[in-house]
Amino acid sequence: MVSSLPRVCALLGLCGGYALLMLFNPVRQSLGDGFRCIGRFKRIWLTFALLGFGYFIFQFATFTPIRKSADLDLNQIISLPSWHWPRFVEIWRETPLPALEGVAGIFDNATTTYPLSVLAAVFIIINWRGLHGALLRALWKRYRFWSYFIYFILLLSGLASLFKPIVFWRLPEWGGLVPAAGLLQISATVDAVAFIFEYLFGVYIQVYLITVCLAWVKGVSFEEGELFRFAMRRFSYVLKWAGIVVLVSTLMVRLPLLLAYFINIPGVLDYLPIERSVISGLIIVFCSVQISLALHNESLGDAIRAHCRFIRQNAGCLAWFLLICGLHFFCIMVCDAIVRGAIADRLGALFFWKFVFACLRGIITGWLLASWVCLFRQCESRRLQHEKWIQY
Repeated sequence: MVSSLPRVCALLGLCGGYALLMLFNPVRQSLGDGFRCIGRFKRIWLTFALLGFGYFIFQFATFTPIRKSADLDLNQIISLPSWHWPRFVEIWRETPLPALEGVAGIFDNATTTYPLSVLAAVFIIINWRGLHGALLRALWKRYRFWSYFIYFILLLSGLASLFKPIVFWRLPEWGGLVPAAGLLQISATVDAVAFIFEYLFGVYIQVYLITVCLAWVKGVSFEEGELFRFAMRRFSYVLKWAGIVVLVSTLMVRLPLLLAYFINIPGVLDYLPIERSVISGLIIVFCSVQISLALHNESLGDAIRAHCRFIRQNAGCLAWFLLICGLHFFCIMVCDAIVRGAIADRLGALFFWKFVFACLRGIITGWLLASWVCLFRQCESRRLQHEKWIQY
């Protein structure tokens, strides 16, 4: 009992420090508003939880060997006291990069959309709730003749997203028709092209949830189908910034990985953490560009200039918000690494924990996104009279 006192004191100290941080930081009002927002519109955090758990199901079904039904027995959780729990010093190195990407996702695309992006591609093609038509009209209004090129890229990447599960599913059976190297090249190419649609679908989801938060802030009601189409029109303004992020990500990450299947590129995976960190840093540096485009319907140049003004006028509040985002994402990533290390090969316990983790991360991500919308609106109150409302 005496030996456990230092751990109890450390835990109490951490809880007390966290309480002080949350109660006495300059952005506490926005954080509280964010909680009330996701309490009113639970779809905000449920969307992130659903997409995150869907991606885990895909990984689990693809890469986890299930030898017998007992592997998924949830009674494995009963043996929890006998698990070997890794120490913080053993796992902390694998948490900073996912935490950094989690913070960047608040300002860009907060979750992986595959494999549910396949359903999204189907819904877009069949014009579910008029989204396909709304996309075409928004692209033409915003980009005129460039809209044909943008639509072609969206259509091509959407079709690649549809074929992606088929390619991976039929890949072993095509082994006798195409050499192994050729199969890998085909699958890598399809995956690289499908990434564009998956990312842009994630950005659309982000814009849609921002509009939901905006409706809560303004206290207005909405019809669901109309809000989907409204978010699509706002998405057309965000598309230029999203295209820059796609281009940078493709050149820095996707293209080297793709070329490695065709030519010998030594150590291509060694630079991947650095590349991911640079992209996340770029998104954080320009953190308000996406939400400014979504809320103000302005040009990219205007959004970047507005972002510079936002940073000059609200650097302190933004720094506090980034600190709180980083703290929460770092903590849940540490929890995930520790629990996964303790679970080891207990597949039933892993399945249960990933469900819990998806909900936990969905709540935190949804809360921080809603808080970011509230904070941005509070800081931008002087610009409200200058908004350019959409003309159609």
